[in-house]
Amino acid sequence: MSKVGTIARGIRTGVIKEGDNLVDITVNSVLDAAKEENFTLQDKDIVAITEAVVGISSGNYVTVDEISEDIKRKFTSKHIGIVYPILSRNRFAVLLTAFARAMDKITMLLSYPSDEVGNDILDKEKLRESGIPLSNYTMNEQEYTEKFGDFKHIFTGVNMVDFYRELAKKESCEIEFVFSNNSDVILNYTDEILCADIHTRNETKKYLKDKGCKKVLGLDDIMTESINGSGYNEEYGLLGSNRATEERVKLFPTNCQNLVEEIQKKFLEKTGKNIEVMVYGDGAFKDPVGKIWELADPVVSPGYTSGLEGSPNELKLKYLSDNKFADLKGEELEIAIKKEIEEKSKNLKGTIASQGTTPRRYTDLIGSLCDLTSGSGDKGTPVVLVQNYFKNYAE
Repeated sequence: MSKVGTIARGIRTGVIKEGDNLVDITVNSVLDAAKEENFTLQDKDIVAITEAVVGISSGNYVTVDEISEDIKRKFTSKHIGIVYPILSRNRFAVLLTAFARAMDKITMLLSYPSDEVGNDILDKEKLRESGIPLSNYTMNEQEYTEKFGDFKHIFTGVNMVDFYRELAKKESCEIEFVFSNNSDVILNYTDEILCADIHTRNETKKYLKDKGCKKVLGLDDIMTESINGSGYNEEYGLLGSNRATEERVKLFPTNCQNLVEEIQKKFLEKTGKNIEVMVYGDGAFKDPVGKIWELADPVVSPGYTSGLEGSPNELKLKYLSDNKFADLKGEELEIAIKKEIEEKSKNLKGTIASQGTTPRRYTDLIGSLCDLTSGSGDKGTPVVLVQNYFKNYAE
């Protein structure tokens, strides 16, 4: 039996810039790494490319002014409400600059005690002591400042209310903050709304429309087409975007399906192996200390080859060892478990022997693995090679 299971390798590519041929860079970098480390590629290996370099190489950028222009085109009022943005200097702050540049006034509705992905907006212990409920309550800016204004984020050391306020002021835009977990509170201030939440956006938009809101758009409705030759994302708009410079934003990539299929074809031509390929963004995992759910992109993977469809169908080895084969040990136990795996049903969903085996989608699981492997800093490994992922104990 092989002693090695899943392997994830960060692959260095060099710094990727706009206009670079990402297909050739990806394939050649993996093959060069294989020579350097003396490993071989196998069928069903997975090559994953971070969405950042996909967007960079394709030049999918927009400027703050272009976003501002699109906002002006899509809202008739100079006072909009922004509902449930995440608290992020990288993700949302630069967008707020664009929105403020287009508006005279913004009313920003923030959820508490944290945003959608787990970034705290206040001290949770103080909230408990205050007796303020989590529902059917609206806190104005003055009450927030008096009770929670000294709060600083555990990791960044920044109070995002203060940070967002200063960004709006720089654009000569008046901004007021309201805190509530009831989204229709925003209708007390304006009836033109931009929903800035990510994973709950469709529910929020529908709810506000049902409440009679005049105009409701989401971040996925902004920059869905080119403005004066700019980049755009027809499906996700500004969702998944992040700061490139103070005046430029990189959008979530487009045409990912074509890219992964081209890379797969190139690997087949050069190696004779059927390599699965995916583009990955944020992984879907939660930090146990800061309580931050990492997934700030609209999806973990915006493009992947067909072999990555589906979810694991696995038996829990611990369950088999402790129950069905409790009286076996050593080689006898090993043979019995291998036989059980080889003969397992093609659909184990709901069976006791599969409980606790995380039956999530392959792309979400593999994307999270790759995101943790590549990191978001200076490792310089925007490509990740995953091997043996689809092999089990019986192989």
